[in-house]
Amino acid sequence: MPQQPWLPYVVLGAAVLVVSSAAIMIRVAQAEGVNSIAIAAWRLTIAAVLLWPLAWAKASKEIGALRKQDWLFGCAAGVFLALHFAAWISSLGYTSVASSVALVSTNPIWIAMVSWLFFREKLGGWLVFGIAAAIAGSALIFLSDAHLVAGTGGNNPLLGNGLAVVGSITVCGYLLIGRRLRKTMSLLPYIWLVYSSAAITLMITAIAAGATLTGFSATAWVCLVALALGPQLLGHSAFNWALKHVSATFIALVILGEPIGSAMLAWLIFGEHFAPLQLAGFSMLLAGIYLASRGERPR
Repeated sequence: MPQQPWLPYVVLGAAVLVVSSAAIMIRVAQAEGVNSIAIAAWRLTIAAVLLWPLAWAKASKEIGALRKQDWLFGCAAGVFLALHFAAWISSLGYTSVASSVALVSTNPIWIAMVSWLFFREKLGGWLVFGIAAAIAGSALIFLSDAHLVAGTGGNNPLLGNGLAVVGSITVCGYLLIGRRLRKTMSLLPYIWLVYSSAAITLMITAIAAGATLTGFSATAWVCLVALALGPQLLGHSAFNWALKHVSATFIALVILGEPIGSAMLAWLIFGEHFAPLQLAGFSMLLAGIYLASRGERPR
């Protein structure tokens, strides 16, 4: 239990700011000629390699005491995480940043439905209103972006948007399994197991697909290392820490703030302007997060 009841919200807010940079770095790496699957594979592999010495130095006893079902569920979460990154990062090569990030953030719909149907988790009124506002905001961002990039955006927006939705659905498995495992596992052994299994899955996939894994430019390698250190080790690990204190539904909803951060970074770095409909969507996303926070209590 955190020392202060507000701590999970501060941690989640900081995590959203960090992961918002991922789409920008991925776009730069893709422009440098790095295959999308290779980006996903190196992001998780670098993160897992950095975690190995720390995990075994600080949590070797807990890792050695893991039950068979812990290993199975942890590896399953890693596979879901690998599928999420493979689908979402690939989507950024076909559609716009705004559409991709907004669509991949629709996971509160799937999280809430699964939590209600299978875990008998009740959805409070504020949470329901928050989900509705946040999803409506995502829809406005998508509609605005689709209008702006029609004929000028990604080379296959339909495929890219579909891959983003697949990324949204698969991340639900990652979050829901994580909610179960984090009840009994501390953070370090959990992320070590999940990130390692995801890295192995993605590397095997990249090799099987014939993706080039070496010979990148210095700029590309800087992006890959930054993705592992920032959005992965800091951002996603913060989400995993928070799973022990707030619901998976609320975390999924907070992640909806990522399109706002990504759009603002694109504005600062690439000079991309906001359309009125996009601004309305961002406002609804923030309103949804605020409404949901009123109905959520740290656990």
